[in-house]
This record gives sequence, structure tokens and C-alpha cells, in this order.
Amino acid sequence: MTYSGKPRVYLAGFDVFRADAIEHGRYLKALCDAHGLVGLYPFDNEVAPDLPAHQTARLICDANIAMIRNCDAMLANLNPFRGVEPDSGTAFEVGMAVALSKPVWAYFEDTRTLREQIVHDAQGFDAQGFQVEDFQLPRNLMLACTWAASSETAEDGIETLARYLDGL
Repeated sequence: MTYSGKPRVYLAGFDVFRADAIEHGRYLKALCDAHGLVGLYPFDNEVAPDLPAHQTARLICDANIAMIRNCDAMLANLNPFRGVEPDSGTAFEVGMAVALSKPVWAYFEDTRTLREQIVHDAQGFDAQGFQVEDFQLPRNLMLACTWAASSETAEDGIETLARYLDGL
């Protein structure tokens, strides 16, 4: 599925919560265009501003799901968000893309293993008493074992995803 001969890439991530979310989305979409991709950013969807909050949420969810269904691949920002783990909405979107057999290219800055990132005791348990997995992966195994590959930045991710898709 392509648009104007270019693969469509859903741009997943907590970037929609940035103060400059619209401008950042335009930046990511321009990078996609420069590499022969069409970037699909969640704010491309229009939602009426005067709807009740729960109705707005449902419309945003449905529109983003439709974008994921209609994309060829996903670029996912899996940097930590409000803690040490990726954004839960982004994790859902990655899972959906994987279930639909869409390639996912992740990006995040800290490439150390989870054991290196999360404080734990000698037995591998964190301050809350939960074991920190030790699979030598930089993210939870359900993410790390299902993405096509990863990069440290969005810029590198877009460039390498374009090459990856060109080779399919």
C-alpha cells in the first residue's frame, strides 16, 4: 500500500504531547518526504474542538487506528515517557502494527540493556520488588523481539527505515 508511489509510515510516539507537537510533526513528515516516504502523523486527523472529552478521545483513537491499518510501516519513538518505560499508547500502536504484519522501526537514545538502565538489587529486583528482566535488550522483550530494527534518533530511523522498505 503506497501513496503516490511512496510508502506510508505512521509516526508513533509521545511527540503529540510536546508543546511544539504540530511543528515537530511537520519536521518528521518533511524528513520522511526527503527520504521518499509519506509520514502519517496523528495530528493529521481533524477532530472538532467542541466535543465532550470522552467523544474526542474515541475519535482520536479510531482515527489513529485507521492510520495504522492504512500505513505500510511504523516509526515508533520508544524513548522513556513519564518514567523509565515507553509511552503506553505508543506501545499499543506498536503491538497493533506487529499484529497487522507491518514492519516497525523503533528509535530511542538509551541503548543500554534494561538491567543497565533500571536500578535493581543484587538479585535483579527494582525498588518496588519487581524483577528487572535480563535478556540483554534495551526495551521489554515484547517490543525488542518484534521491531524490524532500531536507531538512536528519529532522523536516523527515518533514513534507515526508508532503505529497509526499499529493500523489501
